[in-house]
Amino acid sequence: MLRASSLLSITLTPIQLCNPNVSPHFSTFELCRPVSALSCSRCHFSLVRTPAKSSFIVRSTATQKAIETSSNSGLDLVEVGFLSGVHGLQGEICIKPNTDFPDLRFSKPGRRWLRQQLMGQEKIDEVELVEGRPHPAQKSWILKFRGLDNVDQVRQLVGATLLAEEHDRPELDEGEFYTRDLVGMRVLLKETGQLVGTVANIFDNGGNDLLHVLLDSSMEVCNGSAKTDQLVWIPFVGAIVPDVDLERKEMYITPPKGLLEVNMRADDRSKKERRQLEWKERRKQQKRLIAAKKKLIELEQKHVFDGLRFGEKSQRNLLADHIVDVNSTLLQKALQSIETSSKRWNVTEEIEALRGRVSECTLNVSLECLSFDASEEKVGDNFSFLQQGKSLFSEGKVSICLVLNDRETEELESENGPVSYLQTLLDDEQRFIKEDERAFVPLIIVSPEHAIEALQELFQENDHFGFESEKIWFLKEETLPVVCNSPEEPKKYKILMKSPWEILKSPVGSGGVLSILASHGITDSLSSLGINYLQVHSIEKKSQPQQHYINPMLVGFTSAKGAEIAIQVTGESKVKNFEMAFSLKFLKRLKGKIELEAVVKMNSHVQKVEKDWIETVPSEPNSFEFRSDIYRVLSECSSSAKICLLNITL
Repeated sequence: MLRASSLLSITLTPIQLCNPNVSPHFSTFELCRPVSALSCSRCHFSLVRTPAKSSFIVRSTATQKAIETSSNSGLDLVEVGFLSGVHGLQGEICIKPNTDFPDLRFSKPGRRWLRQQLMGQEKIDEVELVEGRPHPAQKSWILKFRGLDNVDQVRQLVGATLLAEEHDRPELDEGEFYTRDLVGMRVLLKETGQLVGTVANIFDNGGNDLLHVLLDSSMEVCNGSAKTDQLVWIPFVGAIVPDVDLERKEMYITPPKGLLEVNMRADDRSKKERRQLEWKERRKQQKRLIAAKKKLIELEQKHVFDGLRFGEKSQRNLLADHIVDVNSTLLQKALQSIETSSKRWNVTEEIEALRGRVSECTLNVSLECLSFDASEEKVGDNFSFLQQGKSLFSEGKVSICLVLNDRETEELESENGPVSYLQTLLDDEQRFIKEDERAFVPLIIVSPEHAIEALQELFQENDHFGFESEKIWFLKEETLPVVCNSPEEPKKYKILMKSPWEILKSPVGSGGVLSILASHGITDSLSSLGINYLQVHSIEKKSQPQQHYINPMLVGFTSAKGAEIAIQVTGESKVKNFEMAFSLKFLKRLKGKIELEAVVKMNSHVQKVEKDWIETVPSEPNSFEFRSDIYRVLSECSSSAKICLLNITL
């Protein structure tokens, strides 16, 4: 078995290297690829370590896959992006970067290489980059190659991968190094010097970066020696990996107790059994893809499948995932909402109407009455509602749903973002359920897709904050494709593409929470656990005033009044956040039904015109995004008497 730093020599068919300024020359040579202990790495990263800090920063370099040629050719090429579409009529082409050094890779003239799949064979051509500039409205660049001066020439390159020489990369300062140099390093325990294993790969999971380490057979974990091909994950942070010796190709770790055991492969199935299971999963995914394509065909969206016929395998897989991810039923309803002319719904007016009614279902309480341990003296006449809510939580009758607000998607994982604020909230027993009572409470967390892994890691690192891991669901927020009017038929609508392999999507908003709870069968799962109420809270930024409580009085008040919905609002707030409680019977009757509103927006996109992928940058609104407000569910109540309002005074 080859170590990660070994090279496997593979003789391939002749590869054409052409310089447009000289006569073509063809040569045959061997390609060598770095092979890890299990598989070839598809991702290379650059790792920067700052001596003054105890943490590592890992960022993608100019490549997803390294192509190392033999010493005879002297070439060592890496991917820097893929050509996504034609730009204008002068032979320019757009590229989606796959590098942290776009200025170096795309604006510096010189030799580059293009890799394409033609007739089932890989072909690499040398080209000369004349100039490049950032696209003004997209996260892409516009390139110009010598000798390519019109659309007909460059359109044949769409889908090709741009390569650059690996040695042409920024020099790192002292104490910095590339993770490509880390693959194959020996991993040792700092206290004893015992060999743990070898670094097989490094992955960016959205939070801390992870070392994928192949355990040495002499390493004793789980009451025995490591099995063949046993891999474990080790967080690549200064507290766990304090020393990295690049010259000796060694790193020293100080893992917390149980770290190596907890993430080892739990089953004893043979490699054949695991492969059979993987094959079954692929078959299931293929069936889901076929079903999703059928639904999109019924909605006349066949153009979405164009990218499945070309490009890299990873790109085609990405498009397949996007297709499967489309909620076709909700999309069909969204398309119908474009033609439905209705008065714009105003949540503030609805809340004010509830505030203005004279009803026993309206309760005014002060902020200091919301905590779990508020005294009867402080709460006064409303203490019975607080007690009833606490009893429902302790009896396992209430589930909590925390929603990371989609308005802050760019700052989700920042120091002041909702992920950080969520941790602060979960650590505060004055504003959240006490830890010894959390095992009875199922927890649902809804967030943008890119934050899911960071949240899962946060819970794993903190022993799930006292919740039972089997009763925690991490759900990505509901999204829908962005659409525009079809140029062929005015009353038909067409899904827009972000790239040939990505559907352009936008978050549905707070109302989407109810949709995904139904589509994932969460309401049925909660019902089987004996849950009677679901309390839903939006999570905002850490820097907001300390007004956020998981308030047991809200669900206690709901239960006491036999209500279907309860809303908690604060003083003169503009209802940016939402704090609501629902009876599970109401949610099951609702079946995820939400009201959607089409909003006109301006969106850049790519589209296929004949055989070309053309990028469109609009100068005015050109598309529809779909929104749903969770408060619109009020109209589904059997009567206004079934709606409770908890008004918090400051």
